[in-house]
Amino acid sequence: MSTNYKLKPLALAVSLALLASGQAFAQQQDAEQTSPETAADTAIEEVVTTGTRLQGSAAAVVDERKNQAFVADILGAEQLSRTGDSDAASALRRVTGLTLVDGKYVYVRGLGERYSSARLNGASIPSPDLTRNVIPLDIIPSTIIESLAVQKVFSPGMPAAFGGGNIDIRTKSLPTDFQFNLEVGVGQNTNATDGYTYNRNEAGLPQNIRDAIVHYRGDFSLRNIINKDGLVANDSGSASDQARTINAGLARALPRDIALSSESLDPNYSIKASIGNSFDEDYFGGSIGFLLAGAYDTKWNVSERKNAVLSENATAGCSTSLGSAEDVANSCYNTLSETTLTTETERMNGVFSVGYELDTHSVSYTKLYLTDSEDESEFGIMQSPNGSNLKTIYGSGLANREHEFKYEERTLDIDQIRGQHTFLDYWGIGFDWQYTESTAETEIPTDISYRFDDIYDGQGNYQSTVVTGDDNRAVYQYVDMEDHVKSYSGNFSLPTTLLGMDIEFRAGYDFTDKARYYTTDRFAMDNGSGLRVTVNEDYSDILGVTNYLTDERIDQSNFILSYREPTAPDADDYIAVQKTDAYYGSFDAFLTNNWRLAGGVRWEEFKQVSLATSSLIFTREDLDTFYNPDRVLNGTTIEDDFYPALSLTYISDDNYQLRFGFSETVVRPDIRETVPVAYFDPITDIRTIGRAGLESSPMTNFDARFEYFADNGDNYTVSLFYKDITKPIESVLSVGDEEYTLNYVNGETAEVYGVEFEWLHDLAYVTDGFFTTGNLTFSDSEAAINPALAGNLTNPTKRLTGHSKYVANFQLGYDSLNGNHSSSLVYNVFGERILAAGIGGRGDAYEQPFHSLDLVYNYYPDFNSKLSFKVQNLLDEDQEVTQSGVLVQSREVGQTFSLSYSYQF
Repeated sequence: MSTNYKLKPLALAVSLALLASGQAFAQQQDAEQTSPETAADTAIEEVVTTGTRLQGSAAAVVDERKNQAFVADILGAEQLSRTGDSDAASALRRVTGLTLVDGKYVYVRGLGERYSSARLNGASIPSPDLTRNVIPLDIIPSTIIESLAVQKVFSPGMPAAFGGGNIDIRTKSLPTDFQFNLEVGVGQNTNATDGYTYNRNEAGLPQNIRDAIVHYRGDFSLRNIINKDGLVANDSGSASDQARTINAGLARALPRDIALSSESLDPNYSIKASIGNSFDEDYFGGSIGFLLAGAYDTKWNVSERKNAVLSENATAGCSTSLGSAEDVANSCYNTLSETTLTTETERMNGVFSVGYELDTHSVSYTKLYLTDSEDESEFGIMQSPNGSNLKTIYGSGLANREHEFKYEERTLDIDQIRGQHTFLDYWGIGFDWQYTESTAETEIPTDISYRFDDIYDGQGNYQSTVVTGDDNRAVYQYVDMEDHVKSYSGNFSLPTTLLGMDIEFRAGYDFTDKARYYTTDRFAMDNGSGLRVTVNEDYSDILGVTNYLTDERIDQSNFILSYREPTAPDADDYIAVQKTDAYYGSFDAFLTNNWRLAGGVRWEEFKQVSLATSSLIFTREDLDTFYNPDRVLNGTTIEDDFYPALSLTYISDDNYQLRFGFSETVVRPDIRETVPVAYFDPITDIRTIGRAGLESSPMTNFDARFEYFADNGDNYTVSLFYKDITKPIESVLSVGDEEYTLNYVNGETAEVYGVEFEWLHDLAYVTDGFFTTGNLTFSDSEAAINPALAGNLTNPTKRLTGHSKYVANFQLGYDSLNGNHSSSLVYNVFGERILAAGIGGRGDAYEQPFHSLDLVYNYYPDFNSKLSFKVQNLLDEDQEVTQSGVLVQSREVGQTFSLSYSYQF
């Protein structure tokens, strides 16, 4: 039944694509049947071209790729527009061997995001992501992108921290004449017609609580308040009563009017605009250009989620449902959480560029500001059929109720100055340079989680919701992170002829300074009475259950506020600094008309210090605890090395090329991975702790590629690759009754190898206007972890975390010859990949293949305007993770329909 169901939307998608194409084809046939007299008039009035939009844009970037000394894949702005991709992340799914994780991170050749890096116009930029150094590419809108260059083979001019690939995001160049563009769009996710909203608080941590942390040195207990304030019994009451009043005053400062309501959600909508022009100036004879662009969009999504911890006693045929007493007795899980997640995402970006060009010299300044906010509410129940804490509806008559609210704001602020100079009077020496200062900030002013017990009768009927006498019934968390990066680099080039060979020599420098500060404050409301407090008895009012923390209840039920900063030397804050200095030299020589040899070496020095710290540093002894020499030394990495690269290309007279590449690179751990501070990974939903002393992973890379370029624009590519990794960074799990905990270790060795196929093929012999483009990657990997470091890992030798054995991208495109229509049916799928390694006899947890099928149709009523219709996830796939063949995670995705109109002149 499942297979038949999925075939229906697939057939529908193909039918829609053919219908859209067929309508355009019919119009074309009508035009051909016009009377001779009319045709003659038309021929006089019009200039007819045979160039196509989508196929032409796909072929346009082939020349750049063909002329690269080192293997690279290029995506142009037109390709992004035709496939309907709204940001850099979704666009990069179209590149050979690339897959997208959580809609943000790109995996290159089956390797995790740690093995890829991203730059903006050649400059290092910070990441506003709390959990990764890699920038989430969904924050980069396609409206500012001129092209995306994905280099899969290391060259000396790029950072040595290179694993699977480096992505250079090139922003749009300055216009040569006046241009204006306006686009508006509207859409809807099928899951998001109705959802849940709440009145969020964006004020952050109240000032009186900030002051109290310092005054009471983080201890809000009644005993400490009495001692610190010297309280004694008086007319206001006992010392304990006065301390409780002070504590209650702090608790009242927290936002407590937080409750869900069911509402009809607004549709998605967006607006984008840009304006630019270029002017000649007479004084020097140069030209000045500018470009100003901005965009805003908002989206809603609602999804049903399941998240489970597999029981170590799970057997074949165990139950994945808890709908009866029999299911509970035969359950696959220790815990099973079933929740509803509502997400509102708002994005706003602006870019301003101005530049001056004179002869062979140009200088430009770009200001880029991106802001991204995500508001989430999630509610549901968690049951525990196994383990030490047994709570099930059809077993004990209990279930944990969980309501969570989280609002996160991310900003990326970039200032960049670039220059390009060619000195024709001095041997044609070229020099390009950039200086970039950027800041990434992430703030979470709302992160509140509530936990209750739901009580049921013997038939599973809801009775009431209570707050138990346990701690952490309501937890408030405030997070702030700042990243500051300075990046400056320059490249010199000298073209010359030596021994009859055309050679270009290059040399350059690349410096990056980065500083990060991360802090989190965590508070808990504890039921100090130790008694159950009933907060709801009517299931129709369950959405408002989190409103129970009224002033009266805080007073009468003895709820106490506590500050949950870890006790030294443990910590949940950290600081980090990072500095990279690099120099390189390279050459690119045409040995003959058929042989090209390029290579060079890069020297890079990397320095990093990352230290766990605390908000509870008040004395010299506290400083000595967190910043003692041993901790500083253990959190310090200093390494330098030479990184060579060599590429040999055979250029045939028969339209094909053969390339061979060799390089040595390194993959370094993320800052967060080197700090022993706990956090929840938003991709895996697993509590994660870094490890001080984690080492870098040297890599040796071998590549070979065959490329054929046909006279009609068709091209075909076959690539082979092999990577040998020393001390790979892998994840190791431990497990409790309710959740996993993950940390990192250096494995012993790892390797990854595979083959890639890519093509652009005209289908004109079937019917005019149709073509296909796509790519396939087949690969495998193996990582070996020392059993002494692997804990109770089930498989010390396994595939690399995040690696997929196959990746496929297919696109069926149509361009009408009259230029009025284009459409694409775009398909992407990846093979299952390890999300987290299994422990205690449990198998590895595999993210299952996600079959993404999108349809894009563009109509061009005239030269200046475009109407676009797009359907995403036509197959209505869900995201799923299995372990030992049992479903442990699932998330609804839904289908998204969108319509946009753009006008430019």
